[in-house]
Amino acid sequence: MKYTTEMIINVPLKEFIEKLDNPENMKHWQKGLIDYDHVYGTPGEIGSKMKLSYKMGKREMELIETITFNDLPYALHATYDTKGMHNIQENFFEELAENQTKWTSKNEFIPTSFMLRMMTLLMPNAFKKQTKKYLTDFKNFAEKGTSVVKP
Repeated sequence: MKYTTEMIINVPLKEFIEKLDNPENMKHWQKGLIDYDHVYGTPGEIGSKMKLSYKMGKREMELIETITFNDLPYALHATYDTKGMHNIQENFFEELAENQTKWTSKNEFIPTSFMLRMMTLLMPNAFKKQTKKYLTDFKNFAEKGTSVVKP
């Protein structure tokens, strides 16, 4: 399953990248993120890996992020692997105006289990909705400092 999501964030590209590229900020726009740990390579470099741990309701999930391309501030590509799913994500960043950045996120989900294959077929909007939510939450964090972390 492939789809593209776009979001306009009203901050300059330099500030956008500073906020996006800081792993400490992920908890402010990735709801459910409970921990991250660099497991291989130099953070941000091609081939580097980071383990991301999430709790969504009663469900816990771990992903391994692998950087596959880094041309910041213009592009950052990665893969995300978890039990039953391989996600390829290509992110592109474009300065539209002095205080405006466009984030284009191209996603491809490749299920590796029967159950998740059925989910991608029967509920593709759930994946699209989650991507849109992360981009919207990042927009709110970058523009207003709003965090998804409950005080």
